[in-house]
Amino acid sequence: MNFMNSVVNFFKDGGVFLYPLALIFVVGVSIAIERYVYLTRETFRNRSLWDELVPALSAGNFKQVVGLTQNSKASIATILNYGVARVASARRRDDIEKAMDESLLEVIPRIEKRTHYLSSLANVGLLIGLLGTITGLIGAFSAVATANPAEKASLLAAAISVAMNNTASGLAVAITLLTAHMFLESKTTSLIDSLEIASVKFLNSISERQGDRPAHEPAAAAASAARAPTAARGTI
Repeated sequence: MNFMNSVVNFFKDGGVFLYPLALIFVVGVSIAIERYVYLTRETFRNRSLWDELVPALSAGNFKQVVGLTQNSKASIATILNYGVARVASARRRDDIEKAMDESLLEVIPRIEKRTHYLSSLANVGLLIGLLGTITGLIGAFSAVATANPAEKASLLAAAISVAMNNTASGLAVAITLLTAHMFLESKTTSLIDSLEIASVKFLNSISERQGDRPAHEPAAAAASAARAPTAARGTI
């Protein structure tokens, strides 16, 4: 109860600018939690699927690869679907690589979505806190200039309280959201790097199989899988 009273009094003493700051904080924390859950789940899905794919890729079993990727919602499944579909018609490694790069352009925006809002919200929150501080200081000087001598001290203290509450709130919002942004950026970069590494390993596996067999054999192995519905352009 004492904590709630302190919060209520803090908002009363802080002035009107604390309310948009509180809204920015709630929106930013909601975005951070949603992105953290999504990135954590996506990382787990990709790692689990890749562990299942490694034996199939090593054996050159493209039918099994497509079967696993079509039944998965992981980002890596989308990328490998593009690659396996192109194996059926490609004659060069570059053709497969271009197809997988195209799939990365589809997947990466979903991974990076909304994370950049956190830095923008942090900057806006800091500026709103600064605006509240300036407003409080203006009120403090106005109180000193126009109030009765007996009231100057109390009015000055109240106005300075408004200014300091806004400063503290703006800094708290900015620090929290910028910290969340840095953490999520690191997690996002790690996930994208893992997708790129998996793409390179897949390409290397294809190249090795084509080096061991005539060029038409890996293509034939993937052709029947590529003819399945949505195999060529599977999406999450």
